[in-house]
Amino acid sequence: MKRSERYEAVLRHFVEVSPHVTTELEFGSVFQLLVATVLSAQCTDKRVNQVTPELFRHYPDAAAMAEADPEDVLSFISSISYPNSKANHLVELSQAIQEKFGGKVPSALDDLTSLPGVGRKTANVMLAVAFSKAAMPVDTHVYRVSHRLGLVPKSAATPLAVERCLTKNIPEALLADAHHWLLLHGRYVCTSRKPHCEKCPFKGFCPKIMDFKGYWSSEAVCLFARQ
Repeated sequence: MKRSERYEAVLRHFVEVSPHVTTELEFGSVFQLLVATVLSAQCTDKRVNQVTPELFRHYPDAAAMAEADPEDVLSFISSISYPNSKANHLVELSQAIQEKFGGKVPSALDDLTSLPGVGRKTANVMLAVAFSKAAMPVDTHVYRVSHRLGLVPKSAATPLAVERCLTKNIPEALLADAHHWLLLHGRYVCTSRKPHCEKCPFKGFCPKIMDFKGYWSSEAVCLFARQ
């Protein structure tokens, strides 16, 4: 099966069964989405959703969080992965938003990635979800599923390489949705350790590339750590 045919089959399925999907993170503003996305790096959305209501009650916007002490922010996110560095990043990025962008979260990729704690994946999430732009955030789920389904070659050994390959092959109008389709498929069906192949709608043509340890370059590991 040609790679182009794989894309056609995968996209056709998702368009038919779940045409419009979005993030499972809970938020009430663009700034809150940014905070939740930063917290979600190397952490589950479920855990993030458990801590953000109280965090947002105390720090609902960039102006409030810019004045916070990182230790106070830490008290609300201590159950999140890497809480110390994330607490510092949240205060620092809030200060940057206030000082450099007039209190508004920027909508350009370069501006977003200039914020402390905001990597390319987080910036692309903001572009796709908050600003409705064509963007392909690549997290560990998207990376894994793209390789397992044979949507990208083995040589696509970094998140950026996978992003570029997917962007090249997925129509721009479907790009943001495709991110969520692949992510949710990886989160609930094509899971990391024990994929539920019996539930997979692509089992008829999936090449079942389950062992792709070699695809994980040192660059990929580092990039995911600061996504």
